[in-house]
Formats: sequence, structure tokens, C-alpha cells
Amino acid sequence: MFYSAEQVADLSTQRFEFLKVDFNANVLRLTLNRPEKKNAMNPTLLNEMAFALTHAKHNNNVWAVVMAAEGNVFCAGADLLSFAGAATEMSSTIPDPNEPIRLVEVFATLYKPCIGRIHGPVYAGGFMIVSGCTHVIAVEQATFSLPEVKRGLWPFQVMAGLMNVMPHRTMLDLCMRAGTITAQQAKEAGLVTQIVANVDELDAAVTALVDDIKQYSPAAIRKGLEAYYTMQSKQGGELHNYMFEMLGKTLETKDAQEGLKAFMEKRQPVWTGE
Repeated sequence: MFYSAEQVADLSTQRFEFLKVDFNANVLRLTLNRPEKKNAMNPTLLNEMAFALTHAKHNNNVWAVVMAAEGNVFCAGADLLSFAGAATEMSSTIPDPNEPIRLVEVFATLYKPCIGRIHGPVYAGGFMIVSGCTHVIAVEQATFSLPEVKRGLWPFQVMAGLMNVMPHRTMLDLCMRAGTITAQQAKEAGLVTQIVANVDELDAAVTALVDDIKQYSPAAIRKGLEAYYTMQSKQGGELHNYMFEMLGKTLETKDAQEGLKAFMEKRQPVWTGE
């Protein structure tokens, strides 16, 4: 993978240049912090996101992730000048990845609830973040745009993520006509899960959703998400055998043992995420 469990074991010793990282009450909040560049993703920001998300994957104390952004734009996609080799001053201590970052894959192997807090426009590669989240809460003024074909390009990696959340014809039309859709249209297409009136309501909605998710077994959710993303590559008997295997692994978790014990004792379970 892009980073090993050993590499990402401790976030507190790392210095992030373009990503704000906050961990509190089992929730890891990651905030894109290049507002002057509309949070366009350069190689450093991409590495920082992959590093932090890989940490979340391997840390059982992380029960949920929130993706947010500073400035007026959630994400303008890839910073093409940076990827073309333009120099950027930075003090990030995040190491180079073991292989080129594929953001869609990073989210697909997170296996944790991930909530997108969308306060402004999303462009191009920013869709990889939105499609990678399990839940997306957006203000009704937010817009979602794929302008790549205007530049003679195609959103290949974005398409790989969108195929999992949008009807294919809707996705292809958005890609091939450089479409811009509203938050309501994005919700109807499956890209957004909840809409709020304004930014003032956004944090409350995100907090309410996270609090609701945290009532339930983190271990069961983790195993369930792992199964969901893995089963997309399996068919027939192989799929059923895999699901039976995952059930056995889930029953072995401390959360499952606690849940069954609490049910028998008619009390609320105390989850540990193990």
C-alpha cells in the first residue's frame, strides 16, 4: 500500500503543510488548508491526505473521519502546475509514499465511516473525496462541476469513484458535457446524502450524524465496510464464501462479544472498537 501501518502509527510527531488534523472523541477531522489555491490538491496535500487516512484505517481508536475544507471552495481538484513540476515551498514531514497515490483507492480501503462536510463548490478531482465518503452533507448553495473535457481531458480517476455512488448514465453525462449540478441534483443522483440550508447548520448536522454513528459498534461497522468494498470484486460462490468468512471474523471481535452480552443482560453495550 501507499503507507504501511508502521509509518502512520503516530500523527502527533508529523508536521502537515496543507492539511489540518484534529483528533477528538474518536473522530479524526481532516481539513484541506490551501484556501488561496481553492484547496487544489498538489502532491504534498495528496500525500498528507493518504497518510492521515491510512492512519485512520489502522487506528481502532478512530471511529469516524470528517473531511472539511477552509476558504470559499471545498476543492478545485488537482493543482496541475504542481504536478507538472512547479516548485512549492513546504515544511511537511510526511514521507513520500511507497507508490503513486490513487485517492479513490485510499478512500475505498479506509473501512471507516467518512463524512464529507461540503460548504462550497467542488470541482474535478475534488469529486474523488466526495465519492469516497460514506456520507456527504452539503449546503444547498454548493455546486459540483466536472470541467475536464473543456481542456481536452477526461476525469478517469473521478469516474472510478463515481461509478460506486451514481447511476452510470448520469455520471457519464456529467463527465462528457462538463456539467455543473446543484446540491439538490447531486442528492438525487446519490452523490450527496443530506442538504442543509446554510453553513451555520452544517456543523450541527455533521455532529449529529457522527454522534449517531458512534452509538454502534465501530468494529462491526469496520468489518461491514471492508466487506462492502471487497465484495464489489467478487462474484457468485466466491462472494458468499467471503461473506461467511467475514461474519466469523466479526463474531470474534470484542465489540461483538460485548454486544451479545449486553443484549442478554438487557443493558446498553460499551464499545471499544476492538
